[in-house]
Amino acid sequence: MRSSWKKSIRIALEIVVLLVVLCLIWGFFIEPNRLIVHQETIQIDNLPKELSGLRIALIADIHTGGPFIDDNKLRKIVELTNQQNPDLILLLGDYMSPNSWHSHRVEPEITAAALKDLKAPLGVYTILGNHDWWYNGEKVRGAFEQNGIKVLEEEVAEVKWKDKSFWLAGLADLMTRRQHVDETIAKAPAGSTIIALAHNPDIFPRLPQTVPLLLAAHTHGGQVNIPLIGTPIVPSRFGSKYTAGHIFENGHHMFVTTGIGTSILPIRFRVPPEIVILTVKS
Repeated sequence: MRSSWKKSIRIALEIVVLLVVLCLIWGFFIEPNRLIVHQETIQIDNLPKELSGLRIALIADIHTGGPFIDDNKLRKIVELTNQQNPDLILLLGDYMSPNSWHSHRVEPEITAAALKDLKAPLGVYTILGNHDWWYNGEKVRGAFEQNGIKVLEEEVAEVKWKDKSFWLAGLADLMTRRQHVDETIAKAPAGSTIIALAHNPDIFPRLPQTVPLLLAAHTHGGQVNIPLIGTPIVPSRFGSKYTAGHIFENGHHMFVTTGIGTSILPIRFRVPPEIVILTVKS
């Protein structure tokens, strides 16, 4: 009986070790190399009916030079996004990776040259993230603008669709830049419909009530989502509140994409890299 009990424990331990090894293989070598299209629909009550059905592609946190993020992956991002035929494409920052044991720096001109092939009838716009500014924000901005992609750094842009205009407002990165949220929003005409872009979702509580929708990134969805536990580490001072997906708070909406690359640790577990196709409806 005792021998049988010991054998059962040994088998159980071997199964646990095997599961841990399989999870590590999946998290370090398989899931970070995936790329899914995440379809999401948000209903916004005060959205003009003329804008209902607008399809926005969200791409963020590419971190070129990180694990599995090379020229081939950049081409795949472009091809897969264009296949969805979005009306508008928004890039939410963090193109750069540092030189580390698992990543290497790739100059922004390479990333921008690949992303210039993104196509949408309403255009392609971007903001910058903390990694871009830690490297050289002006250089990153120049690389994108030289490739025909408009950078919104505390700037607004009018977008016309179905005989109706709305405005994009690009907010400065929360970690690396001084914030002028109200001043940036005020650059759009009073009473206009505004979609704000911010790399870091922690700016959401500071968003004026006149802005119905904020689009953000930065968190990578926590990168690791453990069953029954959730996401142990989220780079947000609000904990897991703004980890990913659709958040409705204080009368306005935010959507946070989990992005594509990795940071700090080259792992993703149950948080696959994603391109989001967000449909907004009134």
